[in-house]
Amino acid sequence: MKKIVLLGYMGCGKSTIAQNLSKITNIPFLDLDTCIEKRANLSINEIFSKHGEVYFRKLEHEMFVELLNSSENNIIGLGGGTPCYANNHLLLQNDDIVSIYLKASIETLYNRLAQNKSKRPLIANMEEDEMKEFIAKHLFDRSFYYNHAQHKVSVDGKSVEETVEDILEILA
Repeated sequence: MKKIVLLGYMGCGKSTIAQNLSKITNIPFLDLDTCIEKRANLSINEIFSKHGEVYFRKLEHEMFVELLNSSENNIIGLGGGTPCYANNHLLLQNDDIVSIYLKASIETLYNRLAQNKSKRPLIANMEEDEMKEFIAKHLFDRSFYYNHAQHKVSVDGKSVEETVEDILEILA
């Protein structure tokens, strides 16, 4: 069995879709950020504030490689920035991985993120226009890395169930 790796911008639905996919396929879901938090015994925010981003990205890369090298079958949900650092995007091309970019428009991402932005430190204090511009710039910067995924699934205007069906078709 291959590893199934879901990637995309925050708010695209990686965790929700992975959890639903996990229930249907009986393949365990691992959230990369949660694995990092357990290993470091700190929240992601605490890691950033105590040790900085460079330290976090090093931990993130090490944990990602460890999960990919494990003999377990897993669905792995990446952090939004994971593919953009430490050449992690190149790992998405491995033969024993099915990597899927959950692609969402700026409008979809904005609508989803605006509902619970207090849980997202990067955007918590932004006004609407500022947030849309932030998302647009980030998506532009990150699209090169996201597009290294072997498959792309649009989530715009789709339910979780429809997106999971699209992924199941890829896996069939």
